Order: sequence, then C-alpha cells, then structure tokens
Amino acid sequence: MLTPIDLRGDPRDPGGRLPRASPETIASARETVLAILRAVRRDGDEAVRRLTRELDGWEGRDPAVDPAQATRALAGLDPPLREALERAAGQVRWFHERAQPKDWMSERDGAVLGVRHHPLRRVGVYVPGGRAAYPSTLLMTVVPARVAGVDEVVVCTPPDPEGRVDATVLAAAALAGADRVLRVGGAQAVAAMAYGTESVPGCDKVVGPGNVYVAEAKRQVAAEGACGIDAPAGVTEVAVIADDTADPRLVAVDLVAQAEHDPLATCLLITPSPGLAARVGDALAEEVAATRHAERVRTALTGQGAVALVDDLDHAVTVADAFAAEHLEVQTADAATVAGRVRTAGAIFVGRHTPVSLGDYCAGPNHTLPTGGTARFAGGLRTDDFLVPVNWVQYGPAALADLAPVVRALSDAEDLPAHARAVQARLEADGSAS
Repeated sequence: MLTPIDLRGDPRDPGGRLPRASPETIASARETVLAILRAVRRDGDEAVRRLTRELDGWEGRDPAVDPAQATRALAGLDPPLREALERAAGQVRWFHERAQPKDWMSERDGAVLGVRHHPLRRVGVYVPGGRAAYPSTLLMTVVPARVAGVDEVVVCTPPDPEGRVDATVLAAAALAGADRVLRVGGAQAVAAMAYGTESVPGCDKVVGPGNVYVAEAKRQVAAEGACGIDAPAGVTEVAVIADDTADPRLVAVDLVAQAEHDPLATCLLITPSPGLAARVGDALAEEVAATRHAERVRTALTGQGAVALVDDLDHAVTVADAFAAEHLEVQTADAATVAGRVRTAGAIFVGRHTPVSLGDYCAGPNHTLPTGGTARFAGGLRTDDFLVPVNWVQYGPAALADLAPVVRALSDAEDLPAHARAVQARLEADGSAS
C-alpha cells in the first residue's frame, strides 16, 4: 500500500523522490483560484452567491448566521461534548498565552529603543467543511486571536445545501468568542475576507487551513498585498520516523488517522528497518479494512503514501528535514534526542504516547500548520500571527548628536544628502551643530 523508496546509500538530497501533491493538481488549482478571486473582486456578493450555489448547493442570499443560533447550539450540546470543547479550548488558550511575544524597551546611549505589539483590528478565520466538521479548527484559530486581543474575529465556513452550518462548529464559535459566522466556503471565502464585500468585511489577515484551493487562494491574496496570511496550510501530511523499537500497529493507526482527512493526504514512513516497514504494511492492511473511511484512506495511502528506507536514524533526520512535514512523529529509542535534531517540521510529536490526533484536538499547540514543504521557512499559527510588532525609536539631543556622523557618512555613501540634512537641521535648531 505504501510505495517503497530506497534511499539507503544515497547521500543526495532526497526531496525530489519523496511524495508530494502533483504539480498538475497545484497548477490546475492556481488557474481556478485566479478566476474566483477576479470574480469576487469585481462582483462582490453577487460572485460569492453564485460560487456558493455552484460549489456548495446553497441558494440563499444572506451569508450571516444569527449569533443567537450559535448561543443556542452551545447551550444544546451534549454535556460530554461541551466539556471536551471547553477542555480543548483551555489547553489551547494556556499554550498561546505563554507563547505571546513580549514588549520591551531599553535605553542605549541616551536613546530609548524597543518593540511594542499591537493586535490586528479584524481577522478572518477559515474553518473547513465538506467531508467533516471542524470545531477543533475554530478553537485553534479564534482562541489565539482572542488571546492576542484582536478587535473583531470573522469566521467563514461552508454551508450545506440547506444553508446550515454544523451545530458543533457554531457552538465552538460561541465558546471561543467569534464575532461573526458567515456561510461562505472555499477560495471565494478567502477572496471575500481579503477584499471585502457588502456582506463579508475585509480583513487585515486571513488564517486557517483548507484544501488545495483555499491554500492557493491564501497565497495569491497575500502575494498581491490584499491581506496577510498565516501560512499556506493546504492538504494535510504526516511523516513518521520509526525504528525497530516502534510498535508497527501504532505507526499504522497514525498513518490511517492522517489519511482519513483527505484522499490527497500525504503519509510518509521513514525507517532504517525493512522489517518494521513490512510489519507496518501488514498492520495497515488490517487497519484500513476496518476503518469507516476505508476508500478515502486507501486512496491517500496508495496515491501519496510511501516508506523511505534509510541507512540509520541520522539519515532519517536528514530525510525528514528535506520533507519538512506538517506533522512529524518520532517513534524511536530515545525519541526526544532524535526529535531534537530535526530542524524543519510544522510540529513534532515525540514518543509513542504522542499521536498527531492529540495535537489535532487538544494538546495545546496549534494544529494550523505549514504544508507542502513550507515548514522549511514557516511555522504553525501562533499568538504573534495576530499581533503587529511596531519598533519604537526615541532620541534626545545628545543621542542624536552622537550618531550624526554615522548618518552623514552613510548618506554621503548612498548619495542621499537630504538624509544628513534632516539630522543637521535639528542640531542647528538645538545650537549643537559643529
């Protein structure tokens, strides 16, 4: 079921041999998304309604969900589910409160320098729908925005053909403190939040995961400067570094758990043990046959599933860094030491008792993570994604005079004399020009 990739004895960069979404799929999404963005930018709500009708089957006109509906959904939850949401929200809030960046001010040679962080005014959150409902994503996005102090949090999520939004998602919106929930999905939701329409307010930043179309829409609106984004979090992926000490059943269930998200999900096992690879293959056959979404899982594992055979665990770390997985599990002897050597991953799950599903729901760190190799340069959603760092610079007369020669020399070198004049004029006004 997993495609074998033998990297043993191969010192070259393995990145090109590891599974990824096909370039054809990405190129196709790019053109489709470009057309959607142009339509929403040009026609606003009219385009959003048309696309919602075509793609989600809902023919309604007003995307806004009555806030009272979310309040009722929260009140009507089964107590165990409500308790689970509250505990998950508490874990996420605890983690993101501690991850907040700190303001600082310091004096140096008579000048006061520092950084202050200001929350964004309005943030758009995308919560996927379709194959499943994701109240966990709502918590993972809205809770840190609230921790950061964002003024307004707008949620877009796809409706069903009757215009309904999943009740648990609405309950999570009430619990987390979302200001608005709008029945808009897909790339058109990203476009509406980026550009603003009559019904969907324009946002300073759009965050949250989604399919390849949502991820591509985020890339494009960010590239044109319409709004900021967290990271292009697209189709999910997992890599597992495992050795002979790993339980093949635990490796298998974690690969299946990720594959059930999407038939395009990528699942990679990295191991120096052909024996373990064979045992995981046997366990996978049993687990796939028994799982509810067997067809979807099988499609993902046969399409983007692979087992990379490597020389040793050092080689496994090299391969993992080249893959730059959204989720990386380490199931080896001395897992913490092996995990500590990994440099590129959205999130690392260390040891046999730390499955990705724990992070998906309630461990605390965010589950909105970079995909498609972008973990090489981007991280998961954090509290500071909802804050803007503003540099603080305050000079007095003596401090200005002290650095005036530096400004003068550099402005001469760059042939920008007005820069030096801006300093010299102040020195003259103070009577301290030399």
